[in-house]
Formats: sequence, C-alpha cells, structure tokens
Amino acid sequence: METSNTVSTNISACPLNCWDTCSFQVKIKDKKIEKVSGNKEHPITKGKICNRGVMLVNKTNDPNRVQFPLKKIKGKWEIISWEQALLEIAFKMEQAKDSHGPTSILHSHDYANNGLLKSVDERFFRAFGGYTKVEGSLCWGAGIEAQIRDFGNSASHSPADILNSRNVVIWGRNVSRTNIHLYKYLLEVKKKGTQIIVIDPIKNKTAKIADSFIPLRPGSDGYLAAAIMKVILDKKWENQSFIENHSIGFETLYEELNKYEIDDILAKTGVERKIVEELAKIYVEGPTSTYLGLGMQRYKNGGNTIRLIDALAAISGNIGIPGGGVNYGNLPVGQSFDVSELALRDRQAEIRNFTRMNQGSKILHVTDPPIKVAFVSRSNPLTQLPDTNVAKKAFGRVETVVVMDHYMTDTAQLANYLLPTTTVFEEEDIYYASMYHSYANYGPKLVEPPGEAKSDLWIWTELAKLLGFGEDFRYTIEEWFLLGTKRLRDKGFDLDKLKEIGFLKLPVEDIPWRNYLFQTPSEKYEFYSNKAEGEGEEPTIFVEHPNEETMKSKREKRYPYRLLSLHPLQSNHSQHYPLLNKSTCNKVNVSENIAKRYDLKNGDKVTVKNDLGSLVGIVHIDSGIYDDTINIDEGQWDKFGGSVNVLTPSGQSDMGKGSIQYECFVSIEKKDGRGKLE
Repeated sequence: METSNTVSTNISACPLNCWDTCSFQVKIKDKKIEKVSGNKEHPITKGKICNRGVMLVNKTNDPNRVQFPLKKIKGKWEIISWEQALLEIAFKMEQAKDSHGPTSILHSHDYANNGLLKSVDERFFRAFGGYTKVEGSLCWGAGIEAQIRDFGNSASHSPADILNSRNVVIWGRNVSRTNIHLYKYLLEVKKKGTQIIVIDPIKNKTAKIADSFIPLRPGSDGYLAAAIMKVILDKKWENQSFIENHSIGFETLYEELNKYEIDDILAKTGVERKIVEELAKIYVEGPTSTYLGLGMQRYKNGGNTIRLIDALAAISGNIGIPGGGVNYGNLPVGQSFDVSELALRDRQAEIRNFTRMNQGSKILHVTDPPIKVAFVSRSNPLTQLPDTNVAKKAFGRVETVVVMDHYMTDTAQLANYLLPTTTVFEEEDIYYASMYHSYANYGPKLVEPPGEAKSDLWIWTELAKLLGFGEDFRYTIEEWFLLGTKRLRDKGFDLDKLKEIGFLKLPVEDIPWRNYLFQTPSEKYEFYSNKAEGEGEEPTIFVEHPNEETMKSKREKRYPYRLLSLHPLQSNHSQHYPLLNKSTCNKVNVSENIAKRYDLKNGDKVTVKNDLGSLVGIVHIDSGIYDDTINIDEGQWDKFGGSVNVLTPSGQSDMGKGSIQYECFVSIEKKDGRGKLE
C-alpha cells in the first residue's frame, strides 16, 4: 500500500458486462483512485475506454455508497455488525432448509459485474445442498440457444478479422454506444473501401457512418433474412459446396421459405424489394461479416430470428472463412476457464430452475416449496426484470431478502438485509466477457474499501463457515486462480505473465468453424437441429412470427405503438444512475409520426401505458426512429423516474432461454406541464 502523498499508476480492468472488456490504467493518489484511463498496450482496447468505465472512479469514491451491513428493523434501516448479519442470515437459511428443503432459497443474480471468482456463488449454493437458481438471459439467451442449435456453440471472429471483410453488416447493434472498439474498426475498414451496411429500426450514430442504412419495422429482422434468402435461392446464388458437404437439413429450410411469397414477407418489414436484392448480392459477393445486436431476439420469435440470419450467412458461403461469420456471442472465451471446478458442478445438489424472465411470477405461485429466502447479487431485479410490478410484489412477499450491492437500490429498498460490497478496484480478479474479443484481463486490489464493505467472495466464504462447509472455501486468491485456470495453464497460459502485463490472449480460434467441424451432434451446420429434436423441441427454422395475430390485435385496439427499451448510454443497465443527473423523469423518444399525431413538442410531459403499468416521461422527438415506435432507455431507478419494465411483459421466447421485452405495445398521451431534457 502507498504511503501518504504517493502517486502510482497500476493496471486494472473493467468488470462491466459489455462487449469490449477494457484494460485500464489507474492512477492512485494518497490511497484513493484519482483517475482511470485506457491501457494503450492492450491490443484490442488500445487505450480507449467509454464513460461507463471512467465512472467507476466516481462509484469507488462515492460517499453515498453503502459502507456497513444494514438490517431493516420495524421498517427502518439500522447498522449492524457483520457477525450479527451473517449469523442471522445463516440461521434463516438453515431454518428454511430444515422446514422446506434447500430449494426454498432463491439466488437471483445476473452479470452486472463479471469476474472469474464471481462463479463461487454457485459453489456456495451447491455446497449448501441446493437452491432455486435462475437461468436464461434477459439480453441474449434465445440467440445463444439459436446459435448452439446451428453451430453447436456461439463463437465470433477475432476483432481484427474484420480487415478481411469485403462487406460488413451491422444488424441491430448500436456499435457506437455498446461496442466502441468495433466502431473504431468500422472507421478503419471504411477508409480502405469496405462496404458498411447498418440494419436497424433506429438511425443511430453507427448508421450515420454506414454506406447504407436500412430501416426496418421492429421485430421483422427474421422476415428480412428470409426475404434475402429467397432472392439468393431464386437466382441460384447459394453456396452449393457448403450446403452439400458441411450442412444437414437444408431441405427443411427450403420448404419453409417456399411457403411464402417474397412480397408478402417484405410487407412485414417495410423494406423495398430492390434493397433486398442488393443485400442478397452483398452476401454472395463476400466475404461478408455480420455483427448482431441483442435487441432483435427480445421477441417471441427471437431464437428463430437468429437462426434465420445464421442460415443466410450459411447459404451464402460466409461461414468458416476469413472476413465472414455471424458474430453474436463468443462463448469459447468463458469456456476456456475451469468454471465448473469453481462452481462445484460435479457436487450433487437439489436444484430447481426459474428463468430470469419469470422469477417474479414463480416466486408468487410456487408452493412446493415456497421461496422463503432470496439472495440478490450482481443484480437489481426491480429495475431489470420485465413486469416490474409483479417482481416488486414477489420479492416483497419473501420472508427474508438479502441484497449484496454498492447502493440502496430499488431491490435493496424492500430487503431485510443489505450487505455492502467492494468495487473492482477494491478486490482482485480476472475479467473476461464471452462477447467480442478473446483476451483475459487482470485486476489487482488497488485500494481499501470504505467502511466495512467486503467482496462477494468474502461474504460467501464467511457464510460457508457458519453453515458447516467452510472447507470448500478454504483457498487463497492465488489458489482460486489456479483452480479456475488449470486447463489453460496446461495449454501454456502463464498466470504470472497475466498479472505482470495485465492481459493475455486465450486459446480461442480467430476464425471459428474454419475446418467446417461444428460442435453439433452431426458435426455439421444444422439447418435442422438434432439438439432441439433430442430435447423434444422444434428442430426446424420458422419464418412466421408465432405471436403475430395477438400482437396485431393489441396494436389495432388500445395500444398501437411498439415500445423498445435500449441500453442506456452512460450506465451499465441500472448501475450508474446514482452518479448521473438527478432527473426524476424518463426521456421518452418518439417517432416523428407519433409526435405529429399528438402535436407533441420536445419537453412535453407524456404518460406511456399499457395493461401492465404506466410511466411518465419527457418527450424527445427522434427523426431516426421507425414510425409508430417509442424508446425509453432501460435501467432507470424508481426515484429517478421509474423502470421502463413496468410496461414490459415477462414471457419467454420461442427457445425458452430469452425474454420477450420488445413484445411490448403501449399508448401515449400528453400531460399538463413541460420538463427539461437531460
């Protein structure tokens, strides 16, 4: 540790759940974090970081952080000792287990802050004997399952492989907001003549640098992919070699596409036939790389949408080649680590599964056993879960709710115990994200936490001791690292070198499927999924939107407008809102035709509502939003205006692993008064 008046610069890393997983340089002065900047030596992030990373300084130094364990007594929060908090929580866990079994305890978590050692939360509950766990994803679950059905895994090309692309299609990903290092690559390849096409319902900053911007009706991405494939097949441009030698089930896709006339499909997208024919040529005159966003799979047909886009790349010959690929997830990054060892997945335990999407309704309705204790870590479900009002009712009904967090979040407000946790600069870990590049970053402990804040690892370890399985947590940080990197070290991964320079590339292929050996049951690309068939699910790809008639009915009746809820610019989901402006209203971005219809002006107050709830916000007219569409960024806390998820449904997508938050239709009406746009 530094003595007074000393200044030092150290490596660290961003823990946030993001495509880019940046490497940091951190300036420390007088034992406090003074500044965070990008590490210029990192081969991918190259010294550039976003404002969300910069704000981690403010979070670490924020005097409003929770610094001591809190217990709600007669409706008021009181500071208690760690000893009292952990003893009482352990007692309540044992009591619930003895009376109702281990699955009466729920662990509600997400991936707001990553880190290899965060996996020990699962170890804790398995060693305890079991629990109710959440699975699936609010962000990308259906798309991941889709790519696993098609390829056997979800793998992306290395960032630099874009230099081999003749064409780049950015499909539903606002790179400028959520993947800033890909944005830099786009600027680079644009200079050398690579054609950039952006397909999106919103003309965002990324769209403004593209050679072509193709606006389409929200939720119609799968239809567009189907239309492009019909053109390719009609003109006999398909890559017969790939189809015949490296795939199975193409005939099922062919039959499905033949059910529809191309003009009928295009009517659902709002895209002209001429543009679709141009897109078909772009795909067959590759190599063409496709970068997918996460929003297009937050619909009832989300998994099929991704499967259709995968199929488009496959029939046009853009799989397994430099400059090609369908870049969505990059799961081999996380699969490089021995997470199963850390999580103790070989230990027999009684486990019940909820999905992240439906955990609110499950808490309310399950009785065998009921949920008696809920742990919340790395998550703020009362802003993030769809159908917020149900989630609030559900967590409010649980007898004992324990929240581990930096702040008194919406979820913490209704908890019984709030346990203060450390930030990235106050703990040691290895960071990676299975989304974009394949580098692991190292983050050492740089400063002491304020008050009595403790790491997640410390909390799980101390609880394990009290519950009688402390032996499963008797490791030093170094020993945890060794346990989690055994297979990597067998392949030459140097843990000491990672700590020395701050980053190392993982043994992940730069061009997935280059040998055309896929990880599917057939070891081929599967238009017809053997995995799905084996699990009793639909193996073929469908074009039709399975919920279309219901949605059409809603649109035509009381709720005519599609509501989107994009990722906020300056916050990783809900995390940074206490550090931003103190606005108490959401910004409601509306399309020009809606503004005209209701005579709305920038700054007008409006109410957006549907059968699930309502939200008040301030109008911002956005000329780039598709007609009849509204966006309200997700993550806003109740005291800052309320979560958009009071309006979003909690159902599951076609492949069961994802949310349907964009299957959301609303009405809008002007209120008296005006507000200031922040």
